[in-house]
Amino acid sequence: MADHRTENGIALAPAKEPARAEYMRDFYSWLMEQARLIREGQWDGVDRDNLAEEIESLGREQFNKLESALRVLLLHILKWDHQPRMRSRSWVLSIEAQRAELEDVLSDNPGLKPRIAEALARGYRKARIDAAKETGLEKDTFPETCPYSFDDIVTRKFER
Repeated sequence: MADHRTENGIALAPAKEPARAEYMRDFYSWLMEQARLIREGQWDGVDRDNLAEEIESLGREQFNKLESALRVLLLHILKWDHQPRMRSRSWVLSIEAQRAELEDVLSDNPGLKPRIAEALARGYRKARIDAAKETGLEKDTFPETCPYSFDDIVTRKFER
């Protein structure tokens, strides 16, 4: 007879099924099973390849958070620099908020610091497009490569 385990009334994947099949069919149950196997030290049962892939994916997510924080911050700085008549206290506060977000990402993930230049280049590429869209200015108005150093991005003074 099949193993019909339940959690909070929801049927989980059978415990005896191969890990790969569970991973492909029911990611949540696979994750819970992998966590249980690791906690119990049942290393032979761990789906090492898929688990390693998921851990690497978590690392990419953290890099993407860094890139996203830089993109938004750069977008605000580009708009500040290219639309001086639109400057407001709100923009200053938006820059401060994004700096705090960037600081939090790096504080939570100090291992990302060596990748700041890469995240900055990728974030700027997208910020440039967003700035053109949001300002109505031509994309060529904005430099093709990031004109700001990381230090400038995090320390430059903005006052209305």
